[in-house]
Amino acid sequence: MPEERKVFREAAIEAISDMAQHLPLDCELLVVACRPGKKDFDLVLPSPESDLNNALDALRRQGLSIDGDNAYKRDLCDSIVGALVFGAQNSNPPPPGQWQQRFWEIARDEATLREELLESLTNLVGLARLGAAHLGKYHAALAHAETVIAKATQ
Repeated sequence: MPEERKVFREAAIEAISDMAQHLPLDCELLVVACRPGKKDFDLVLPSPESDLNNALDALRRQGLSIDGDNAYKRDLCDSIVGALVFGAQNSNPPPPGQWQQRFWEIARDEATLREELLESLTNLVGLARLGAAHLGKYHAALAHAETVIAKATQ
């Protein structure tokens, strides 16, 4: 750790307890230092009772936006895209209840529906080529295709 950062870290840790004494009991305190565009000085010092999610909520209330570019949002979006890709492949599901599960299930359901549509339409085209000799199978395939189309357009 560079000396400048180490000195600041020690001073900040000492100051946190002094500052915390002046806060209402239900408040949390975090000290954040960063050098824009570089991570050499990134320092996040929460008080023991602090929750980083609460700090993020406070930053959002102060105007932090999803529109700016930062590594957290890129990583979050990459994670969502990954969940969508794995869901479409019906592989590597996230643990039950994990936040990515919703995206994985959306992609899996869409891929399943697409497969049903493709199968139904392929059967319908194949039967249509056979002609009137298999009219009963043609009507059953047509009914199945209509059902799948109705399901897809709900």
